[in-house]
Order: sequence, then C-alpha cells, then structure tokens
Amino acid sequence: MGNIVVFGAGGTAGSQITQEAVNRGHRVTAAVRRPEATSYLPTGVRVVTGDATSERSVQELAPEADVLVVAIGGGTRGLWLDAARTLVGALRGTPDPPRIIHLGGGATLLTAQGSRFLDEPDFPQEYRDAALGQADALDYYRSAADGVRWTYVSPPPLEFHPGARTGHYRTGADHPVTDREGRSVLSYQDMAVAIVDEIESPRHENTRFTAAY
Repeated sequence: MGNIVVFGAGGTAGSQITQEAVNRGHRVTAAVRRPEATSYLPTGVRVVTGDATSERSVQELAPEADVLVVAIGGGTRGLWLDAARTLVGALRGTPDPPRIIHLGGGATLLTAQGSRFLDEPDFPQEYRDAALGQADALDYYRSAADGVRWTYVSPPPLEFHPGARTGHYRTGADHPVTDREGRSVLSYQDMAVAIVDEIESPRHENTRFTAAY
C-alpha cells in the first residue's frame, strides 16, 4: 500500500485515478478546492482542501505522501506551469521527497513529421491555451526539475474520453501509440490504470510517456 495524494481528484481524470488507486488498496488523499462537492469519491478516501499551485498546500501534504499526482484542469495557460514550479520548489532539497506524476496534455506529443500536435494549423483554437500551458509544464520538468523525481503522462492527442476499463494499454514516449488503423485511443479509466501501474512499478522516472490501445 502506498500513500497517494491526488491534486484535482474531483475532476474526470482525477476521480478515475483515485478510484483505481483505492481499488488496489492504496491510501488516497483527494486534494481539491471544494471538498463539499466530492461526495461521489469512493469510501475511504481522505478529502482535504488542497491546491497544487500553493506551496503551503504542497508542503502540508507532501510529508505523508509517496506520490503526488497532478490531474488538474480548467484554468488559464499559466495553471500547469505554476503547479509544476510549485511542486518542484516545495520538494527540492527535502529528505526523500515524494515522486510527482503529472497528467499532462496529449497535444504536446509529436506528429510523424516531428512537430507538436498543438502547432498544427488545424489544431482547435479553443484548446490552444491549455495545450500551451501543458507544454510549458513539460518543458519545465525537463529543464529545471533537478533533484526531484517526476513523470509526465500524455494521453492520446485526440481520442481520450470516458469509457470502459479494460486493464490493457501500450506505452510510448514522445509519439502517440497507434493501432493498425493509425488511431490513438484510450479511456480515462485505462489511463488511470496506466498511472497507477507506473506508481506501483516505476518505469518512466524523469521522463514523459504516453499510453493508448
């Protein structure tokens, strides 16, 4: 059993990660901005007020954690970089700091031509700020997270949605994992499986990975 703190546990992805971790017997703390709105989380989850962009919040929760999961969303471009900077700053230099697992954006993955999906001419404008924010966070981890263990996880760039939990997936690095038809697809439920698998058996420390069927 591990002690896992999930920032953003009230969201679609965060709640699935929380459920998967609880189902496997881990002790989970759901760090959310509105604890009163999380009655749907599984029994046994400790729900606290928490914010991944607050150094005080991270410092309060980190000592009891083996892993800090970042599954936040819904903010402006700066949200994800602020979270990355806050977590790394709060953990750097502390004895045996918890590992960071950051669920990031699929648009930061690379096309066959080597460009990011978010830089393609037809990338939807309404998602651009969020994609750029997630790219900023990834760049920060890669360039400035010395002394801290981190993993950045990218879902498929397009077809990532709620669905069934199959327990099966394949992983890749900076390019989407595709099937025989060239599609990259994954459910939120199986992304949660991939993340908890990574927590239990680390294979991608200080790097990014992606997953799909």
